[in-house]
Amino acid sequence: MNMNIACIAGDGIGPEITREALKVLGQTAAVCGHTIQREDLLMGGASIDAYGVPLTQETVERCQAADAVLMGSIGGDAKTSPWYRLSPDKRPEAGLLGLRKALRLFANLRPAFLYPELAEACPLREETAKKGFDLMLVRELTGGLYFGDRKTQEVDGVRIATDTLVYSEEEIRRVARRAFDIAMTRRKKVTSVDKANVLDSSRLWRTVTEEVAKDYPDITLEHMLVDNCAMQIVLDPAQFDVILTENMFGDILSDEASMITGSIGMLPSASLNESKFGLYEPSGGSAPDIAGKDVANPLATILSAALMLRTTFGLEKEADAVERAVRETLAEGYRTRDIASATTDKEKILGCAAMGDKVAEHVKGE
Repeated sequence: MNMNIACIAGDGIGPEITREALKVLGQTAAVCGHTIQREDLLMGGASIDAYGVPLTQETVERCQAADAVLMGSIGGDAKTSPWYRLSPDKRPEAGLLGLRKALRLFANLRPAFLYPELAEACPLREETAKKGFDLMLVRELTGGLYFGDRKTQEVDGVRIATDTLVYSEEEIRRVARRAFDIAMTRRKKVTSVDKANVLDSSRLWRTVTEEVAKDYPDITLEHMLVDNCAMQIVLDPAQFDVILTENMFGDILSDEASMITGSIGMLPSASLNESKFGLYEPSGGSAPDIAGKDVANPLATILSAALMLRTTFGLEKEADAVERAVRETLAEGYRTRDIASATTDKEKILGCAAMGDKVAEHVKGE
């Protein structure tokens, strides 16, 4: 198979972690008999520097022509970067929102899995970490507060800001179906998270989710208020299989879920449209404070590439090979500094490039 991939390395540590994911992808293609056609594109701060805007129409069209997009991280230091002296619609993150909209990416998948070898890095209680967890958070990506109308105005000398939270029935239905489809391949449980005791949008969310559930009689559906879900994730994450939620709640809960895996550098993500097309990226930010120092954790980006192999290209064995390579590397005691503990062998604390090398070495064919 020839894989046509658009690659957006991005800003900060983005080019470093993306390079290692491409290294592992290249090794996987070589041992499994595939080819990769890659086009490098700019978005975010790098695009502002080159073109004056965070997202060009050419980048949108090139991404639309690809089978999938592999992306690093977008943005910089909001306090010091000149990018953040621009208006909000010209800042790096506006490029990401624009690309999601142009590619019609409505479902964000963020798996959170605790590797046994990283139990020491998990901030939860020891008995909770030992149980382990394996959950998939499905976040609606194109509606809600982030895409509603907003304005700031002055009334009688008082500034008033308004953000509008809007969801249509169809927006809820399509992401709910994606979550239920995923649950059918896992442990057949969906936890739909909302704030139905307060918000009309959440009451509609709950109603439509229950309607969708009727088409999936093998799936157990439960509803959970978002504040309770935030507590339950740190109390007993093993109770969850698939968590389904709206845009802003999903943004917050997925970051929480990432940290209990030991580091946000371990959490991959996929953003999907109604076809097999997807944009794959690590869940963490651009970490400008460590950019260029070869200390970033590339594993989330490598695991995002595995998600791409499985979800867009249907290459289950190849995805398994990448994920197995990550597990074997961790089992041998290798760590980047963010997931190292007091007991980690100092000689096995690796930089970003060396960690990518180790994972690539462990990729094997059938």
